[in-house]
Amino acid sequence: MKKNEVPQDDENLFEGKFKVVKYAIDDDGNYGTVGSSGWEPENVVLNQAWEEINKKVEETKKKIEAGELSPLAYHMEKNIMDVGMLSQYMDISKRNVSKHLEPSGFNSLDEKTLKRYAEVFDITVEELKKTE
Repeated sequence: MKKNEVPQDDENLFEGKFKVVKYAIDDDGNYGTVGSSGWEPENVVLNQAWEEINKKVEETKKKIEAGELSPLAYHMEKNIMDVGMLSQYMDISKRNVSKHLEPSGFNSLDEKTLKRYAEVFDITVEELKKTE
């Protein structure tokens, strides 16, 4: 693909940033990188994926409000994480993470563990305890 043929869709899912498309050919026939804001088929798929993620986040919030899950579940969904991934980031067992997803397990966490979870999600402990 030539540099001037790299798709530039105005949908702007990348919030003003460009992705890098490698191996576009410039006017001299040399390969180089070119910024691209995406192209329509890619943006459609990304929009659908984000809609699905946001739907899961909302479903998780309802389960938290119903007392079925702890706020930890919200932050996992919001950050597109599963139990295995979070256990690796926390360097604890999946079993422990699963226990912390239960309201009683989460409510019994000590401050040190809460801080570690908050650091993983790059939020404060207060934010970790909320679903917003």
